[in-house]
Amino acid sequence: MVPIPRAMRRMTPLAAALAAASPWAGAHDTPPPGHEGGVVIITGAQPTSLPTRLPTTIEGLTAAEIADSINATDSEDALKYLPSLLVRKRYAGDYNHAVLSTRASGTGNSARSMVYADGVLLSNLLGNGAGFTPRWGLVTPEEIERVDVLYGPFSAAYPGNSVGAVVDYVTRMPKAFEAHAKVGLFTQPVDLYGDHATRSGWQSSASVGSRSGGLAWWLNASHLDSDGQPLVFATRALSATPAQPGDVRVSGAFAGKDLKNADALLLGSSAQYRTRQDHLKAKLSYDFTPTLRAAYTFGGWRNDAQGHAASYLRDAGGAVVDNTRSGGITQAIDVDGRHYVLTAADFPRSGEQLEHQMHALSIKRHTHEVFDWELAASSYRYARDLARAYAPADAAQADAGRITDQQGTGWNTLALRIVWRPAGEGGEHVVDAGLQQDSFRLRQQVWSTDDWQAGAPASAASAFCGDTRLRSAYAQDTWAFAPRWKAVLGLRAESWRAWNGLTASGSHRFDHPARSETHASPKAALAYELSADWVVKASTGRALRMPTVSELYQGGFDNSGVLRNNDPDLKPEDSWTTELSTEGDVGRHRLRATLFHEGTRNALYAQPNAAGTVTTVQNVGRIRTLGIELAAQARDLPLKGVDLSSNVTYADSRIQRNDGFPASVGHWQPRVPRWRATLLATWRPDDRWATSLGIRHSGRQYGTLDGSDPNGHAYRGVSPYLVADLRVRYRLSRQWTAAIGIDNLNNDRYWNFHPYPQRSYSAELSFDL
Repeated sequence: MVPIPRAMRRMTPLAAALAAASPWAGAHDTPPPGHEGGVVIITGAQPTSLPTRLPTTIEGLTAAEIADSINATDSEDALKYLPSLLVRKRYAGDYNHAVLSTRASGTGNSARSMVYADGVLLSNLLGNGAGFTPRWGLVTPEEIERVDVLYGPFSAAYPGNSVGAVVDYVTRMPKAFEAHAKVGLFTQPVDLYGDHATRSGWQSSASVGSRSGGLAWWLNASHLDSDGQPLVFATRALSATPAQPGDVRVSGAFAGKDLKNADALLLGSSAQYRTRQDHLKAKLSYDFTPTLRAAYTFGGWRNDAQGHAASYLRDAGGAVVDNTRSGGITQAIDVDGRHYVLTAADFPRSGEQLEHQMHALSIKRHTHEVFDWELAASSYRYARDLARAYAPADAAQADAGRITDQQGTGWNTLALRIVWRPAGEGGEHVVDAGLQQDSFRLRQQVWSTDDWQAGAPASAASAFCGDTRLRSAYAQDTWAFAPRWKAVLGLRAESWRAWNGLTASGSHRFDHPARSETHASPKAALAYELSADWVVKASTGRALRMPTVSELYQGGFDNSGVLRNNDPDLKPEDSWTTELSTEGDVGRHRLRATLFHEGTRNALYAQPNAAGTVTTVQNVGRIRTLGIELAAQARDLPLKGVDLSSNVTYADSRIQRNDGFPASVGHWQPRVPRWRATLLATWRPDDRWATSLGIRHSGRQYGTLDGSDPNGHAYRGVSPYLVADLRVRYRLSRQWTAAIGIDNLNNDRYWNFHPYPQRSYSAELSFDL
């Protein structure tokens, strides 16, 4: 992210800096965003989810900047150093917990941000939490042309899930024949509790594409093999019961403190994943005329993950002690003269086989004259989604388990977008409008089986099903009503429906009634050019984040058959977000300061019910966040060829009302730290070398609503961190490039419920034809 030359000032003064000169600038179909009068202008012929004009803060990176500066094994790594963002990535290929956190949303709020690739929705809005992460695996780092992030719900073109941020990946389409290949290795020496081992993996990818006349095509394939560090641990509170006759005396347990600073024992690791992923992307586009393009994209993603457990406990002879000695159910043990019982839940085993497919089709007219339009449709479906877990019920069924099948789950989108310029390009008004439909379908069945690894389903254990649909119409007018002034006025109208809701257990079933709601979300922004280099801008907007299928219907029953831990009548999250920004150029440098405020009513969080016996998803009355974000990019500081990008965010996010859990009032919103900051310095001494140093910091935070977890440096805690990353890239020749990197150079041990990676090493070799 470097400043734009003065010769290109027609697009200044905001993130036109994204158009800064780089080796790849102008090489592909999609130029960077530009600005006029404080409004981001999206140009280019490639299908994209971004509307034409965006009244919001935007930050981004080009492919060259990612390659030079970031150790990226997954597409989400491109976001590491952007302001106020954090992806909870635990290991290379993390497919089910890598949630995006934004200014006023923590890593437990996956439904409060949106991720797209070339206009295709990758966010999994079937639920809100760690199990519903964006499908990062459908974009590889090598195919990214650029990535842009829009902060806040200030564009009428997006639903309320955009309240935190919208991430848009633009991937490559060639202008001539090109081919690329890359192989990478990574390794992490782990030293945590009783685990002392090196976890390693490798990744390879290949891409080829070309253009002939109006036809362009692109193929990209990749494979990832990753052995992650232990993530979950078998723990016990300190027992008050003396050891019993027959208890197996063991050693190896680790004494420590839990997240509430109470004494605890760690008995072993309960989840460590060996992950193999394959990715295939095929893209076709055809220009019927210079202004009319059709495009099709197919994405295939396959994941095979095996979960392992390992006990730290050893008997007097040095043999491993876990729950398998007594038929795989329980094992009584003696730790330092105290009685404990191991169960199958302490050392689970699991396996997942996932095959997901994505299709997208669009046709777009792009003249930049009076009238342009785009029609786009996409489909994401779980072609296969099978998870097996070890869950014996008694000693007679030592190999029994559960099978969870989500085949048939997925989502579809359909959108018509138009841009109308009544007076042509450069006129007083530019109107963006559209019609959209987003549909989500959850189909989950859980079965018991006699053989958790290969057995057939035996009897139904539970089922969760449901559909939601959001139909929307929006219009947004960018109005240049006076010299140096622009206003953006928008309105989004939405009709939401939920139906086919089913919650079932082996003996109980509840069919939820259908429900529907309509809402309107106004947006407004005002921008004033103080000078040729500086702009001040104010934006405000409402966002309605509707409940997801999982929040509505994924529950259970008590012994009497009463539905207990879900609420199909949940209200939508209702947020008003406002920001005031000033941004501009100082010589070859860019500065931005943004004040932001978000007030959310009926926030959706899991918390104890009134009796304190069950945790359910409930509406939290009000959460208020007030903060400031500072960002700067500088070029040739302190030496020629040194680019600096830095940002710091302060956010005070507090629960102001919560009738369901009064003890939480006044406490910080979970996993939203007060302070976070990044610094990225890249030195390019010549055309061959690029060296970068990155620093990432996040301050103290809590994982609970009532702040009852003061010890962040423990399993299930959420800790502050300060980590440094290093990367060195060298162009061996015109076609060959090598790079080495170290993430978490200072080997900080930090947590977000699970442990983050310790010091990790990577190396890669790439070929570009």
